[in-house]
Amino acid sequence: MRPATPAFPAAVDPARRPGGDNPALSSRRSSILSCFPSLGAAAAVALLTLLSTTARAQTAPATPASAPPAVTAPATAPLGAAAPDAAASAPTQRVEVTGGRGSDEEQRRRSTAAKIVIGREEIEAFGDSTVGEVLRRLPGVTTPGRPGRGGAPRLRGLGSGYTQLLIDGEPIPRGFSLESLTPEQVERIEILRAPTAETGARAIAGTINIVLREGWRVRLNDFKPGLTVEHGRVSPGVGWTHNDSAGALAYNLSGSVFERHGDDRSVVTTRTESIDDGHVLEEAVERRFSDSRRRGVNASARLQWRLGEAGDQLQLSPSLFHIEGESQSRYRLDSTIGGAPYAAADSQGGNRFSTARLNGQWRQRLGPGRAEVGGTASQWRSVTRSVRREADAAGAPLRVIESHARTGERSVQLNGKWSLLLGGSGDRPGSEHSLVTGGELQAVRRDETRTLLQDGLPQLTDFGDNLSASSTRTALYAQNEWNPSAQWSAHAGLRWEAIETTGDLGDGTHPRNRAAVWTPLLHAVWKPDPKSRSQLRMSLTRSWRAPPLNQLIARPSPTTRFPLDGPNQPTFPDRAGNPDLRPELATGVDLAWEHYPSGGGILSASVFHRRIQDLMRRVTTLETVPWSPVPRWVERTRNVGDATTSGVELEAKGRLDQWWAGSPRIELRSNLSLYHSAVDAVPGPDNRLDQQAAASANFGGDWRVPGWPLKIGGNFNWVPGYATQVDADQRLQVSSKRIVDVYALWTFSPAVALRLQAGNLLARDSVDDDTLVVGGVRQSTRTVAPSDVRWQATLELKL
Repeated sequence: MRPATPAFPAAVDPARRPGGDNPALSSRRSSILSCFPSLGAAAAVALLTLLSTTARAQTAPATPASAPPAVTAPATAPLGAAAPDAAASAPTQRVEVTGGRGSDEEQRRRSTAAKIVIGREEIEAFGDSTVGEVLRRLPGVTTPGRPGRGGAPRLRGLGSGYTQLLIDGEPIPRGFSLESLTPEQVERIEILRAPTAETGARAIAGTINIVLREGWRVRLNDFKPGLTVEHGRVSPGVGWTHNDSAGALAYNLSGSVFERHGDDRSVVTTRTESIDDGHVLEEAVERRFSDSRRRGVNASARLQWRLGEAGDQLQLSPSLFHIEGESQSRYRLDSTIGGAPYAAADSQGGNRFSTARLNGQWRQRLGPGRAEVGGTASQWRSVTRSVRREADAAGAPLRVIESHARTGERSVQLNGKWSLLLGGSGDRPGSEHSLVTGGELQAVRRDETRTLLQDGLPQLTDFGDNLSASSTRTALYAQNEWNPSAQWSAHAGLRWEAIETTGDLGDGTHPRNRAAVWTPLLHAVWKPDPKSRSQLRMSLTRSWRAPPLNQLIARPSPTTRFPLDGPNQPTFPDRAGNPDLRPELATGVDLAWEHYPSGGGILSASVFHRRIQDLMRRVTTLETVPWSPVPRWVERTRNVGDATTSGVELEAKGRLDQWWAGSPRIELRSNLSLYHSAVDAVPGPDNRLDQQAAASANFGGDWRVPGWPLKIGGNFNWVPGYATQVDADQRLQVSSKRIVDVYALWTFSPAVALRLQAGNLLARDSVDDDTLVVGGVRQSTRTVAPSDVRWQATLELKL
């Protein structure tokens, strides 16, 4: 036993595990997004996912009524000094001090650069089987595809490539899907609406950073077996997380094994009619049925060695993901008017995808500052194969198409950072300048090998079997964060980034493009009253988007609907890359008003605007191509000019009894985002950016039933339908999404709990329309794809 020590500044429940969640605060967790990227004119960089304050506390055990009160050492006594003699004979108190990250809301409030933090409680709430399912319920996040099925998450309704996705601050390897990552492997999710120096400026819509589980100095062993049922298909899975420490080493091990059995059904109706008299020239209905199985294993670890008492440490984070699967599909094409290239088809396919990644970071205090040096090496490899057989109405064989592809990508990134605390006023704590400088170097290479056979004869021979593309990126940045006064916090940064890409035309030609961008960045927070819980955020940034390597390879991918020896249709184009693509550049401004009620929660309203130059967009044109004797419709990504996007984002989160006295203690969360965009080169109306809906909204809540070991919750997600005028001749229409998810968690004991979940309860069909006017005819394609309710049961064990 040792004498009591002076009180520390912030009290924290000693039952709280280091680095974990404070039970007193976790019930007020925030899942909010209310940063707002910016418009403006200056360019982009800046940092800071401002590390939250470490809370410390002391708690003494209750003293029996008959015992004399313990005497506390004077506040002036040094920590650990002997108590006065009068107190020496009295019972002493044992003091336990624990520290950790502040609550999610506190981290958000104290950060100068706007960000949202989603911690373990919110990640675990619904018992999702993948991280993708967690993300689609967060404010401002949308996913493509049919209801209940997720794709890559997107911020602010913008399409693929506008949202920067990171794992532990490093870009996610291309080809890797967040559907392969389980919630058990994730420590927290950070969402930044405006770019920062450390996370980089390749984030026109914003950044989602997924931080994997950290090593705490507590023992933890979680085991979660579960089953998912969707449309009669059963998909088992199991997740495991182990945490422990040994001397100076703290480590975390996470892994999962799963099998997913699914099916896809859709009906595609194609209609071609004369514009002059409305006469129907062609009409066909294709029905598609696909059955698939995927098996995978995911494993990751985080090893942290404490190198001293000043926070010096060495960290290694290896991870490995492997997925393989097979599918069988059937197609039936019925032509009511005109002809059809086939009447029936079936295909079999298989694929394997593997990725390995190793991240290392070394942090050391050197003199007055701190140095951090690290690097990441990753590699992924994909192998796919498919055989498609087509027949006529009498069942006679027409053609056999075989495809074999092997794709690999390797990347290496090195980074270094120097942090230093400068100047400031001694009578005004926090006024010091926090200076950070750093640099990054990244090299990526992509190789593709593909063979395409039709009836045993090689196709696309003009392009060769082996194609490649590469990119090299260099970045330097500096930033300064300080508090000029009690009302103001400011963050200024400057980042220079250059990227050089090498494409492949397939004929031995390798076009090169080089772009360099200066991205200045300004963030500021103003508090009308330093003691108030309201503040105004402002950001002026520049950001950019580089073309992905697969779009720099010109190898075509022909449509399977029409044979290569004849014409295709504009709604069924071949696809090919464009080695001459240039990066997009965006300037933006963000304004956000935030209020943090004293009882917890948040109220937020924000606006944002972006001006985008050299917009990249898929364009379909009729081309004379080397892979066919007749002209074919080909879709390529091209730079089409400038565009703008802007929006309003509202968010509210808190406990129901905070607003209505006597109400149940239900944790509520809601958000509404309204978007508008326009592409200059396309006539309106509806000349919006690709895949950007006019709005998105979420409303959900969680409730611990009084007197029962039961917690229930639900969420309603809504994305309205919208139309996009792609160009003067093409228009796309997408149906609305209404997704309802609910769950129930029954806790049998601190070590055993059962979670039941029902996802996509409304199970609405997805309906997409593509209309193209060309050559005096109007061709329309309608795709109807049903969705299904997903049932899931998970047993949560703490061993």
